[in-house]
Amino acid sequence: MRWLAAASSGIPTESAQQAVGYPTLFVLVLLGALVPVVPTGALVSSAAVVAFHQTAPFALALVFVTASLAAFLGDVTLYWLGQRGMGSKNGSRWLEAIRARAPEDRLERAQVKLAEHGVAVLVLSRLMPAGRLPVMLACLLAKWPMRRFARGNLPACLAWAVTYQLIGILGGSLFPEPWEGVVAAVALTLLISVTPSLWRRARAAR
Repeated sequence: MRWLAAASSGIPTESAQQAVGYPTLFVLVLLGALVPVVPTGALVSSAAVVAFHQTAPFALALVFVTASLAAFLGDVTLYWLGQRGMGSKNGSRWLEAIRARAPEDRLERAQVKLAEHGVAVLVLSRLMPAGRLPVMLACLLAKWPMRRFARGNLPACLAWAVTYQLIGILGGSLFPEPWEGVVAAVALTLLISVTPSLWRRARAAR
């Protein structure tokens, strides 16, 4: 996040921000797809805020391309690793990591929806908090080939990047200072992430 703070301060030039910022965004989103503990949505929203306040042409477009490409490559790599685990007698740590983040009830719902709606479920899973891995595991269990998964996952990653970039643009348009927009975008992203979980807990308590 150091590059975001530097960009918000206005000290480095825009070309220097871009030279550091886009590769950093790519690496972090890629890692977040492989190891789902990095808040990739917040990163994309924050990058969009910074790009919104820049004068360089196509800054927002570069954020979109960088984020969607990194998310797609990360998902495809994780799916490939999961396929290797499914074909191995002892599985793999990557497959176990996917299983650990796909509770049985969510997996069952994902399998039903995948059987009913097919590729469309992949797009929705990328937009729903904690929805990506259960659907990915459902695809693995259904023995989807890589080509079919990638074909469905591409529009999912594009829709995901657009959604979180719009959150960043909203935050950037509401505040005159980039750092204020970053704070607002991160807060909104985190709120979106935790709301479904809180709703499920409230329903379970009732």
